[in-house]
Amino acid sequence: MPPIVDAGKCIKCGKCAEICGLDVYGPTKKNAVPLPIYKEDCWHCNACVLDCPAQAITLKLPLQMSLLYREAVVAGGRNHD
Repeated sequence: MPPIVDAGKCIKCGKCAEICGLDVYGPTKKNAVPLPIYKEDCWHCNACVLDCPAQAITLKLPLQMSLLYREAVVAGGRNHD
């Protein structure tokens, strides 16, 4: 499952596309909602979810990966699923 960007929450900063080491978002337009283009390349690393300042991205992990998933705690004590 690729990252899902909530266009209503997205502030169009482009950090998700910038942080993605596998370029899942492909080329993005400035001031536009980044959408995953190369969905099959996503490694489900959760970097885009954790770096999104608007918390506009969710990532549904495949069953095999969800068994190994561990919740990350970020600065300020806020947890991300």
